[in-house]
Amino acid sequence: MILAAGRGTRLQSLTENTPKALVQAGGMSLLERLIIKMKVQGVSSIVINVHHYADQIISFLEEKDYFGIPISISDESDTLLETGGGILKAAQFFDTEEAFIVHNVDILSDLDLRKLFAEHQSSKALATLAVKDRKTSRYLLFNEDMHMQGWENQQSGERIIPGSPYNLSPLAFSGIHVISPALFPLITESGSFSIIETYLRLCKEHRIKGFIHTEGLWIDAGKPEGLQMANMLLGGL
Repeated sequence: MILAAGRGTRLQSLTENTPKALVQAGGMSLLERLIIKMKVQGVSSIVINVHHYADQIISFLEEKDYFGIPISISDESDTLLETGGGILKAAQFFDTEEAFIVHNVDILSDLDLRKLFAEHQSSKALATLAVKDRKTSRYLLFNEDMHMQGWENQQSGERIIPGSPYNLSPLAFSGIHVISPALFPLITESGSFSIIETYLRLCKEHRIKGFIHTEGLWIDAGKPEGLQMANMLLGGL
């Protein structure tokens, strides 16, 4: 699943008349780059949620003949549902037994999705989150076995630790995760909500794993400085 419904407010004028998913990075839209990466790494079908200028995204996919891969649209035109609500609304598109990748459209990385998926399968986790050791304000907290135990905001000092509070490592979520469909019956949240809220509620009793990929490329192209970096790195590609 590609999360592409956000308004892209951090990019200001670039998303006034264009959805964030179609903003260009190195001469190619963020959405096209991610679809191509997913295809190359073995993804067989894709769900894309849409909200802001949804018609432009659908027209773009039609012009590209859906990149030769089955693509379904989860339409959030009426109400933007955030990450958790968007994933829950799209549940109808997923196999009841097969785990699936969820990827923010504005994240550019060289993370091997196949390795992330294989780690998820071998650990039998409810969800496996790609995480990095990088500077941010909000961190997920993991124990020595890389099982999620909580969350903290280092700027405000707020902490939520449903699990064990001992020997925790703060790591930043990379906006890429693998989810087992067993998660859906456990979601009690409704409407618009962050999937991190669900993970925090469940992490004490269920296995929410972290997958570290500190080495390599990772860019949040949903920020002006991130998009500028992406254009510098990808301009020749």
